Amino acid sequence: QVQLVESGGGLVQPGGSLRLSCDASGFTLEYYAIGWFRQAPGKERESVSCISSRIGSTHYADSVKGRTTIFRDSAKNTVYLQMHSLKPEDTAVYYCGTSQGFDCTVMIPRPDMYDYWGQGTQVTVSS
Repeated sequence: QVQLVESGGGLVQPGGSLRLSCDASGFTLEYYAIGWFRQAPGKERESVSCISSRIGSTHYADSVKGRTTIFRDSAKNTVYLQMHSLKPEDTAVYYCGTSQGFDCTVMIPRPDMYDYWGQGTQVTVSS
């Protein structure tokens, strides 16, 4: 059974860093695009980043580009989202997701393109 589990969120001061994890089970993560999206209360889901299948091309939303890295550890079947210089506007529940019919070789998928996602992990940026 396909399952994605996010972890690593928490409370951090502005300018701080977090590393979020996306643990996959029921499928080999390397063969699928894995993306991150986030949702703040009362707001629409927002795409954050994506890593493509196999070759692992990475893509980032303008709002996080330059201070965010997505990477994959195939041996652990895990994708990470490393964020630095966090801002209060980064506060949201962060989800990782995948799709059976989409890859992100050239762009980040829209949040509605995902077929599977996890329960999310809360990131709160506040002083």
